[in-house]
Amino acid sequence: MSAAKGAPQASPHKGKTGLKRVLSAFFYSLDGFRAAWKHEDAFRQETLLALLLIPLALFLGESGIDRALMIASVFLVLIVELVNSAIEATVDRISLENHELAKRAKDIGSAAVLLALCNVLIVWGLVLFA
Repeated sequence: MSAAKGAPQASPHKGKTGLKRVLSAFFYSLDGFRAAWKHEDAFRQETLLALLLIPLALFLGESGIDRALMIASVFLVLIVELVNSAIEATVDRISLENHELAKRAKDIGSAAVLLALCNVLIVWGLVLFA
């Protein structure tokens, strides 16, 4: 039975199940990390910062909760940066033309990264100085 005219088509990559799906997802994720490292300056900078801050959190945190909060706040920056980079790549794929909605999407993604960075400052400040 064919799909209705104009109906969205399912991805041909969605047919994998079980361990094959898990392995495929893992390798797609590694591809994503490689792409972000290669093409995104901000991701490289934030990753290097994470490589400094995560061991520091293990040293400075007085409890497991302190360490978990400090490390999670750093990981959140990386996660949000990856999502922001995906949004930017998608917008650029659609068009490199200046457009109000493209700018809005990119600015909102950037604002999300800024909030994640502020979260690091707040969490670390509260853990270390409160």
